[in-house]
Amino acid sequence: MTGQVRTVDGRVAGRRGQATRQKLLDCLSEMLRSSPYRDVKVIDVARKAGTSPATFYQYFPDVEGAVLEIAEEMTREGGALSDLASGRTWVGKAGWQSSEELVEGFLDFWRKNDALLRVVDLGAAEGDKRFYKLRMKILGSVTSSLTDAVKELQTKGRVDKDVNPAAIAGALVAMLAAVASHQKAFQTWGVKQNELKPNLALLVHLGVTGKKPTK
Repeated sequence: MTGQVRTVDGRVAGRRGQATRQKLLDCLSEMLRSSPYRDVKVIDVARKAGTSPATFYQYFPDVEGAVLEIAEEMTREGGALSDLASGRTWVGKAGWQSSEELVEGFLDFWRKNDALLRVVDLGAAEGDKRFYKLRMKILGSVTSSLTDAVKELQTKGRVDKDVNPAAIAGALVAMLAAVASHQKAFQTWGVKQNELKPNLALLVHLGVTGKKPTK
């Protein structure tokens, strides 16, 4: 943990306080994996962490406030998705590899953060601007990187000049996010994980380059 951690009333938390605060966040994260977000109560989080509701309220205004803290950290980790699209080669065999690694990164990130991402999606869908901004942070950076990739291919004459790079990139990222959040559904449809990845990578490659990949 870096930087100063403050309580709700503005006091700087000591080492013990920081540890208690982190334990509350860890317990909340664990509970979100097995319980619907709306069912998680302050008293339950406090009990699981071995402390009291009063202690919880020293660090967070409510459960939602604590969820936003966890989501902010997840969003920072999500910035790595941008690296999977930024400065990559999209020509030849390297282009196919770029597509595969971007798909792999998306699916892994969503599997790791599935419970929290569902809460973020719910908040965003309900019009909560805080959750909406977090979702846009996660998806915005990788969309920007893919937009730049398509633009670069246009300047080299490899992609039709009439293609709108931002529209293509945005559509691909929205597709990746949707598929990543429904991975279990694909299994019920008879699609195995090792079958999903290459087909999704094919769509990404076609979207970015307009061409079939060289494998």
